[in-house]
Amino acid sequence: MFRNAKEEDADQILPILFQIFDEMELDVFKEVGDEKMAQVIKEGFFQPGYRYGLDNILVNEIDGKVVAIMVGYPEELEDTIDEPLIKIMHNYGIKEKNLFEDKEAWPGEWYLDSFAVAPEFQGKGIGTKTMEHFIDVIRDRGEKILSLNVDVNNEPAKHVYIKTGFKKVGQLYIGSHLYDHMQYDLTK
Repeated sequence: MFRNAKEEDADQILPILFQIFDEMELDVFKEVGDEKMAQVIKEGFFQPGYRYGLDNILVNEIDGKVVAIMVGYPEELEDTIDEPLIKIMHNYGIKEKNLFEDKEAWPGEWYLDSFAVAPEFQGKGIGTKTMEHFIDVIRDRGEKILSLNVDVNNEPAKHVYIKTGFKKVGQLYIGSHLYDHMQYDLTK
């Protein structure tokens, strides 16, 4: 079942999301530690308007288990989307100005910030089915261009994106990692 995230999903969403953070090798996670950052991110789930707030997370649930998550927002919100987290980080004594310094979305895009499948459900076609459904949901919202970034070395994820119709339109760095910027034309 594809649906909006709920408060009771938080403990299932967090480890799925942390797969992405681990791949990104963000300095603040190394400095502060995963346990403290997990507390910070989980508290952020309940902040309206935050990048990883529950209002920006969709989940795919099978038999009561969250098997995949999608986190996204319109590009025009990117400059302010992390402000709620910064306050939480400062409350925890973390002085970083932001988790993400780099611009990730291009003007006019609806940006899929994070997409991940729980490890025990990977390689079973769930990612592809979830992405196909997600594309329909965003198209039904009236969006024109859906975008995402994928690490140039993440071949399994690229396979899902290409299979579902995404096209590479450029590259950019997020932190120290090079990503392919991909778009899906929702008007077709």
